[in-house]
Formats: sequence, structure tokens, C-alpha cells
Amino acid sequence: MDKKIARHLSKDPVLKKLVETCPPPAFRKSVGLYPDLLRSIVGQQLSGKAAETIHGRFLGLFGDRSPRAKKLLSFEMEDLRSVGLSRQKASYLQNVSEFFLKEKIEHSDLEDMDDEAVIKYLTQIKGVGRWTVQMILMFSLNRPDVMPVDDLGIQNGMVKNYGLTGTGRALKQKMIETAEAWRPYRSYACWYMWRSLE
Repeated sequence: MDKKIARHLSKDPVLKKLVETCPPPAFRKSVGLYPDLLRSIVGQQLSGKAAETIHGRFLGLFGDRSPRAKKLLSFEMEDLRSVGLSRQKASYLQNVSEFFLKEKIEHSDLEDMDDEAVIKYLTQIKGVGRWTVQMILMFSLNRPDVMPVDDLGIQNGMVKNYGLTGTGRALKQKMIETAEAWRPYRSYACWYMWRSLE
């Protein structure tokens, strides 16, 4: 992580402690927009470990472990369910595949779009919500200032580290207010919220 980012985040006393004690953010290298979006859908509402296990099994359906839209659409629903995907998630993966075949989008198509435009564009796909696209913004497009308030890990991290209380909208509003000081590096601060739970 750039020293400038660490200095900025360290202005917050809670984050300062985490910056000093946790490993620096290491956002994984994107393997491509399509496989990254599939991975995000597989991980919806799952713990990190469960998501990794199911994602690994899912990749095993492809001979070279590299998912392609046409190949995915050739699978029967039961093939997709056999790796631990719910019927709903399997359907969402098919929706993503159809969208990518039709739109033929790549990383470069999204690079000039602001975060909200990317969210609006990709949430056209049934099964792709705001959280899923925010994970794409953070981990595929490497956007530095994403604040996924719907992420359970970030909610738990902020409750633990900042003593935030409440649930639902009230908690999310407190999260947004607390995270204002993190701008323009909220993605990095979120990384520390996740790490603080390990």
C-alpha cells in the first residue's frame, strides 16, 4: 500500500492501530471481469471459506479451470448444483453468461465509467446487486473509494472497532458517517475492517 494512503488512514486512531498491526491490503489480481463477476456471485451471503470451497468446485467443472460463458450455458442445472450452488445462484451465473455473450464487455469498457455508472450497468443482470458490483469495483477494477455498507464483514468490523450500534438503516447511516473520514481510500479501510475480524 502506498505510504500516502497509510498516512491518510492513520489520521483515524482506530485505523492507525490496524494499519500498524495488520498486513497491508493485497487486493487479488483480476483474472477478468467475467470470471470475477462469477466469483462474486458464488460468494454472495457466504463466509469466505465456504465461498472459496464452492468456487473451487465450480472451477473444476471447466477442464482448464477457466470459466467461459458458452461452456457455462451448456451445463445442465444439476451440473451447476452438484458443486454446491443453489438453484438461484446457478440461474444468476447463467444470466451473467448470457449478458456477457450479448454485451461482449471487458475491463476496458468500464474503466472510464464512474462507480455509480458501473453499478447501474451491471445491476441490469438479474442476480447482480449493488454489493456484487461493489466487490467488482474493489477487486477487479481496483477502485480505491468503495464503501459496501451491505457487507456483513464490514458491518461487523465497524461494530467491533468503532462501537457502532443499531441495525439496518440506522447502522448503515452510522457506517457512512464514520467512513467519510476515510475518503478517498474507503476500499483500503474496508480491507482493514475485514482483517480485524480474523
